[in-house]
Amino acid sequence: MPLGPPAARDPATPGDYTARTPCGGESPLRAFLRTETGSTAVLLAGAVSALVWANTAPGSYATFWETPFSLRMGSYGIALDLRTWVNSGLMTLFFFVVGLEARREFDRGELRERRRLALPLAAGLGGMAVPAALFLMLNAGSGTGGGWGVAMSTDTAFALGLLAILGSRMPPALRVFILMIAVVDDFLSLMVIAFAYSDDVTVPALLTAAGVLILLVLVRRLGVRRGAVDALLGTVAWVAMLESGVEPVVVGLVLGLLTSAAPATRAELVHASGVFHRFREQPTPELERAARAGLASAISPNERLQRVYHPWTSYAVVPLFALANAGIELSGDRLADAFTSPVTLGVLLAYAFGKPLGITGGAALITLVSRGRVRLPVGWGAAVAGGTLSGIAFTVSLLIASLTFTGSRLEEAKIGVLATLLVSLLLSVAVTAVIGLLPPALRARALYGKAETLVDLAVPVDPDRDHVRGPRHAPVTVVEYGDYQCPHCGKAEGVVRALLGGFGDVRYVWRHLPLTDVHVHAQLAAEAAEAAAAQDRYWPMHDLLISHQHALTVEDLRAHAASAGLDVDRFERDLEDRRGAGRVAEDVESADLSSVAGTPTFFVNGRRHHGAYDIETLTAAVRSARDRVTPPA
Repeated sequence: MPLGPPAARDPATPGDYTARTPCGGESPLRAFLRTETGSTAVLLAGAVSALVWANTAPGSYATFWETPFSLRMGSYGIALDLRTWVNSGLMTLFFFVVGLEARREFDRGELRERRRLALPLAAGLGGMAVPAALFLMLNAGSGTGGGWGVAMSTDTAFALGLLAILGSRMPPALRVFILMIAVVDDFLSLMVIAFAYSDDVTVPALLTAAGVLILLVLVRRLGVRRGAVDALLGTVAWVAMLESGVEPVVVGLVLGLLTSAAPATRAELVHASGVFHRFREQPTPELERAARAGLASAISPNERLQRVYHPWTSYAVVPLFALANAGIELSGDRLADAFTSPVTLGVLLAYAFGKPLGITGGAALITLVSRGRVRLPVGWGAAVAGGTLSGIAFTVSLLIASLTFTGSRLEEAKIGVLATLLVSLLLSVAVTAVIGLLPPALRARALYGKAETLVDLAVPVDPDRDHVRGPRHAPVTVVEYGDYQCPHCGKAEGVVRALLGGFGDVRYVWRHLPLTDVHVHAQLAAEAAEAAAAQDRYWPMHDLLISHQHALTVEDLRAHAASAGLDVDRFERDLEDRRGAGRVAEDVESADLSSVAGTPTFFVNGRRHHGAYDIETLTAAVRSARDRVTPPA
């Protein structure tokens, strides 16, 4: 007998809107941005604590961080003071995370299309070269020109934190633009540290470090994925680099860049699922180890390591670095001397004016040279705001300052670095205020420009072929790859209905991805939906299938067909002849081409949606996509 109408779903029902079958979770980029922004307060607290400590008990501050600490093994030992252990030791983890993020961008992010590398590379180079040149001009003949490296690097955590303060006044793509520049910025800054600010190089030790890193690559190529092996070889390379006279934090960057972020294929996920099911049937120690290895292989090593180390570097290592390096004694006379010093003024003016000029100039140059083939992901007004936000120094600048200056010159450099925090905020607020005064059309163009959208969906939506719900030619298209037996797809259905109800200019497309290794009725249900489509009743059947996921046997499908008003005899014949199997196979093939590995997976205007699929997150994604097509007035 008929099973009745689909049950209503409340998208606000508490639950997990991040799960997928057989994999899921928040995107690495979104998690990186969230962690960087959230850690700004902790980093600021570290810097303020250092200033308070240095001004209330200056003797104890200096004495503590200059305390020697040694590690020995037999006749060999390393003796460094506590500040150097932080700067050259713990900061290796920070640059390791920077390397991980750079590799992620190459494998899965905006830079996977290699031609897009030209823009952040040009903007990053300009944003470093112009400030460094300005610093050299202001310090010419003063004997302090060697500190030009202090005036180059943007602090990502503070930049994203200030962007969060500006809120909705800036387009969402500006966050990614700043992050891409910051990745180039950190990479090039570390190369500057390695080659311009290292002591006399000991070649045998340097060759030893290079040989160990090559050995690490070979070990990974042989399929050895043991954290203990990586840690051991990384430590040996770090010690060799330290002995060579090259700043050893470079080891962290290299290790991060060598760590693949390529997503697992659907075949790998199916294998992991099969191993896990065998373990459930026979929980032996051997199968337990195989299941653990199989599940680990379903997530890229890059993502696993970022989830482990990025919170630690953001909430512990970098704030500790701030505590060890930001402490300076402040007084009226000292500030007066600093702001007449070419070092302080060089740092401050380089970041306040050199950064925005270099970033926008580099982006304009590459746009001109490419004749418009390479374009900004945001408008030029937002790019200028990105330049002022990037004009904030801290972590790498303080590191280079400690390698370059001593005594009063070091204090002056630190004052200049700390002053960029306030100046960057004031300039960014001023830029956004000016943009806000523009007429609506000019403001939209200044913020959003004419960016070329990166498309992840391999097979474009075809209204004559795809199953479309909503306006046929809507400005925003949401595509879902789903499985009628997937419980997460069932949960997402209520969100999709709420989304379509809240927007009148969004169309929704369902594409089949039956996960037959975990859902035995998924393929049959997908073919049943196509049999209903043959009678122009696809969506009524879709609603019944997705809302009755535990009733997908042949008898159940026959009842659903009757409830949907189908010719049941014709439906049964089409189902028996598997007339919809070809169409389902085409959807599965398009999913493979788009690297879809689990359900539900959403695409918004061709861009893959990473992360949660609750109503708030999907609404934000739809609004962002719509703003790109028709910028708000």
